[in-house]
Amino acid sequence: MAHETKEKTRVLQLPVLVVSPTDVGRLIRELEQIDDGLLQLGLRAGGDQVKMPKTSRLMDQAVAENKLNLLQKPDRAVLLQFLNTVRKHSPLMHMSFSADPSPMFLEKLVSWLRQEVHPLLLLTIGLQPNIGAGCIVRTTNKQFDFSLRQDFANKRDLLLKQLALPPLNPAPAPAATEPAATPAAPAPAKEPAA
Repeated sequence: MAHETKEKTRVLQLPVLVVSPTDVGRLIRELEQIDDGLLQLGLRAGGDQVKMPKTSRLMDQAVAENKLNLLQKPDRAVLLQFLNTVRKHSPLMHMSFSADPSPMFLEKLVSWLRQEVHPLLLLTIGLQPNIGAGCIVRTTNKQFDFSLRQDFANKRDLLLKQLALPPLNPAPAPAATEPAATPAAPAPAKEPAA
């Protein structure tokens, strides 16, 4: 009986810092530059030990999270194939906010979306200052408006009705009071007679 060896297929993870298709494109370009640089250094050095060129924070996170060694050509090839697949086939979502979201919020949002929607989801961020608060979400075939502007538009009749009603607890009218008598000044003390 022949001994069969099964290669484990490596499932790579997309780091949380890689948010948009632009980030994926940057990683692909950086990985191609690293590959070319290492090839040239290897040819010049004649097979001696080659040092790793400086990498970006995104690349560092992708390498650390997937336990890859970019000095190894097979690891670079696996990562490049993964990134090309992500760029071509990952679901894409667009979210518009009234202001730029903070990096911490964006990290939490991407983490939640990848956990709940799709592990390779990519997100593009847009700005629409006229939406007030909330956001507008677009996918390839749907749009959802979660903005304050849309909420006010949906509840316009209720808002107008509430504005027309008298207040529930009217403030009491100030009572007419007479001005308080001012206290008389004390009489000056008499000096003793000599």
